[in-house]
Amino acid sequence: MGSSLKTLLLAVSVLCLLSHQSPGAPTDDPVGSLAAVPPMGWNSWDSYGLTVNEQEFRANASWLAEHLQKHGWQYAVVDEGWYLQNPEAKPGGFHFTISADGRYLPAVNRFPSANDAGFKPLADWAHGLGLKFGIHIIRGIPREAVNRNLPIAGSESHAADAADTADTCPWNADNYGVKDTAAGQAYYDSIAKLYASWGVDLVKIDCIAANPYKGAEIRMFSQALRKTGRPIVLSLSPGPAPLDKLQELRRYAQMWRISGDIWDHWKPWPNASWSQGLLGQFDLASKWVPDVVSGHWPDADMLPLGYLGPRPGEGKARQTDFTKDEERTLMTLWAMLRSPLIMGGNLTHMDEWTTSLLSNEEVLAVDQHSTGNRALINEPTRAVWTAAPADGAGQYVALFNLSDSPQTLEFKLSDLSLRPQTTYRQRDLWEHKDLGPAGRLKVPLRPHASTLYLLTGQ
Repeated sequence: MGSSLKTLLLAVSVLCLLSHQSPGAPTDDPVGSLAAVPPMGWNSWDSYGLTVNEQEFRANASWLAEHLQKHGWQYAVVDEGWYLQNPEAKPGGFHFTISADGRYLPAVNRFPSANDAGFKPLADWAHGLGLKFGIHIIRGIPREAVNRNLPIAGSESHAADAADTADTCPWNADNYGVKDTAAGQAYYDSIAKLYASWGVDLVKIDCIAANPYKGAEIRMFSQALRKTGRPIVLSLSPGPAPLDKLQELRRYAQMWRISGDIWDHWKPWPNASWSQGLLGQFDLASKWVPDVVSGHWPDADMLPLGYLGPRPGEGKARQTDFTKDEERTLMTLWAMLRSPLIMGGNLTHMDEWTTSLLSNEEVLAVDQHSTGNRALINEPTRAVWTAAPADGAGQYVALFNLSDSPQTLEFKLSDLSLRPQTTYRQRDLWEHKDLGPAGRLKVPLRPHASTLYLLTGQ
């Protein structure tokens, strides 16, 4: 074979390989390869706070596997406090479960299968359902381990060598921060190795992405996870993560929070400065969406939909306070941002409406596979987002009424970067209805309502 022909065939092969990569995906990105599409799953916090137990987790994970896994939902995550023997105690009165080498272990009175085995039996069970298993941790090293100066597994160092005793999380003082030293790295290596031995697939690490942002600990823990050889997704919390740290976030994590905690209200609660209302997510999402690339996902937080109880992380047990219009608006914004979708409501209390929000394949395709996503208009009373389907056939258009009054949103096709001389078929993705051809959009919307269309040229 001639050298010219060999060169041509090699070039064609390279182009074919590149054409099958997700748009914007780095060509050599071992961190990003762990979550090629936004992760979807369930997390215990919104329904159980610190208190979830094994029976409750299994019931929710079973429902996830039976009803939502076929739609792409796969992560089942135990959130904060799984090592607390008495999670309903007041801070300062907790009894921790800690190993002789200073690592938190599941409280056996709440997770009986963990006796002498950690979370491995529960992770194995979840894997048997076809799910992936995740846990939450607070950054740092347990204060109790430092006070007792316990040895660090696999190291000559001790807990006091790794701890920065001047650094605690502002809202959870159970741990000290970890120094950026060999001893500090050894501690993070030790817990990452433990989680890998359990079969953990995702770690949500808290008090690390904002207030304060802890870049060194993000790097150390990310490196610790990679050393294990197990593919473990790293989720950073809470937000708002700083946009100017984008490259660092991409280097070390698969997802990071863009806001404080989202709960079921349109605007922030007056007495909860950390709380983020749905309305505020529009500004934050519009800032992050231009930088979305495959494998690294700005995270708009969990979905406080359905029944939040019996022991939610905030407030009393309740059916979500969002209206149905607001629930759809949340799902539409998350999908257009391509945020991870992590359900917070209690899956054992699901109703037909909430199930329909999480199982709409046409909307989920926007979240999982759309490209070119952007906020075309982001104003106090209205927003318009656009994106392209994965096959490039047409354009997604999301219209949002952000005001407290009804309004009609009307646009010429040229306003939406579409060819004005073309008539477009309209597909309502939420209603699964074809609306016929149109040369412009004119959509009446109730307060806080939205719509999501796929427009394809005739």
